[in-house]
Amino acid sequence: MSDAATRRRIRAQGSAGDANVMGFVLDSAVHPGRSARFDTPQGSPLAEALFAIPGVRRVEVRDATVWVKKNETAEWNGLKSAIAAAIRQVLDWSENPLGSHEDAADDTPDTVLLNEIRDLLDRQVNPAVAAHGGHISADSVDSGTVYLRMSGGCQGCAASAATLRQGVERMLRAALPQIEEIVDVTDHAAGSNPFYARDDGPSPVLNRPIPDHVVGWEDGQITVDPDFLAPRLGLTPETLRDGLRTGDVVGVTETGEGTDTGRTRIVLRSANRAWAAEIDADGAAREIPPPRMIDAAAGRENDLSARVRDHLEALSENEVPITYGALARALGLWMPGSVRRVTRALESTMREDAATDRPFIAARVVGRGRDRLPGKGFFDLARSLSRGPRNNESEHQFHDREISRLEGALSNDASEAVETE
Repeated sequence: MSDAATRRRIRAQGSAGDANVMGFVLDSAVHPGRSARFDTPQGSPLAEALFAIPGVRRVEVRDATVWVKKNETAEWNGLKSAIAAAIRQVLDWSENPLGSHEDAADDTPDTVLLNEIRDLLDRQVNPAVAAHGGHISADSVDSGTVYLRMSGGCQGCAASAATLRQGVERMLRAALPQIEEIVDVTDHAAGSNPFYARDDGPSPVLNRPIPDHVVGWEDGQITVDPDFLAPRLGLTPETLRDGLRTGDVVGVTETGEGTDTGRTRIVLRSANRAWAAEIDADGAAREIPPPRMIDAAAGRENDLSARVRDHLEALSENEVPITYGALARALGLWMPGSVRRVTRALESTMREDAATDRPFIAARVVGRGRDRLPGKGFFDLARSLSRGPRNNESEHQFHDREISRLEGALSNDASEAVETE
């Protein structure tokens, strides 16, 4: 073994997110300015040496770290020394360890910055964080904005926000001044120590105020600037708008109680991320960690059709019909897209009612037009369920007939409940 190999230090570091992945961290970059990923040897001396070791499945090189993914049946105890020896050997004799392979996007500023951030995290941050069972990774960089994610002991930890701002963020900005913004995209609700649930104590607050123009009120609904919100949910402004319309992005609004009286909390969730903010009575807003999906919020998001049915059945004859917007607000849904969510829930109740041959409870909900009829989707779905208007019957007549049947059914249910008691 050469003197260089003797001096070359390699430190093995496990991955908090995948037990089959391990990083081999050197004191300097494998190939300065280059990174690469190998699913096959592809003519790279380093990849050829590593794939020659039984059990190696994938290799990824980022600055000073060689990430190796093994097969599930292989054991790290038998792989670590062989991988470290192969890395040393290749770096000692090859001037081009990555060969001709190069990621197409490696030379973009965001990619270069991402690799530098990951290298700093691997070499300076995660060895210390790992002592507490945690791990911090960089998901992506978009126009200088860095998206960090915590896992393990950091995820859901009440100290994680302070850790990010006071330690990691300061270190990254000092080393890489080209960073524009750092965003924590961790879903702290999924951690073993959820950041918070509602109680009577003061709300935990990140010291991250939101600019005045970002959050506002419009027609009784809270609005958030899509350009500000989209990247925090891992979306573009266009896909965010589409998601709010279709219900793929959902929002929950909560009114503060106890010491939180006067505050409004909003939580938005996309398929993979969550974002939350708290708004004071004076309109000042700040970002907060996304809360655990407590019972009330979980009910809003997961059992909406049941809540819609219960609410509509509880209304007196003097309180109906109710508009789609009023129903959404009565259920505590204020965000854009709430009416669409309520509409979907109503469609679910219609399918349930058709299956049990009950009148449509959804007939109690109407649009804001003069005719006071449900939306077109109500009649289209009724027809598809073979429960639409009869021959020569108008939609207005069908709706009146359905309301009459419904009131009779609800009256019978109430009478049976009294007799049972």
